[in-house]
Amino acid sequence: MRYLMLVCTDPTGDTDTVEGDGDIVTWLDETGTARLHGDRLRPAEEARTVRVRGDRTLVTDGPFAETQEQIAGYDVLECDSLEHAVAIAAKHPMARFGRIEVREFWPIPD
Repeated sequence: MRYLMLVCTDPTGDTDTVEGDGDIVTWLDETGTARLHGDRLRPAEEARTVRVRGDRTLVTDGPFAETQEQIAGYDVLECDSLEHAVAIAAKHPMARFGRIEVREFWPIPD
């Protein structure tokens, strides 16, 4: 099963650091082949929100929602279960400093 891991900032995250905290390279090494793809995202201030209303395409600078939290990146995982995906997410450095949302893909039927 494939899972999307949304890596988010969170102003209530832990600000204390411990040796080894925030080491994304270690997390990538430990995740191995379960991580199919992932990357960081540019800041929300650089986003464009697109809506179509009738025959008009409306483009707004910035994110859709006004919030202090932002999606900072993502990873696509291939795991045997949701529990396995959650275990991988729990080891990500941002799980401590931000938050991680894990969602199973819901494929569109052929």
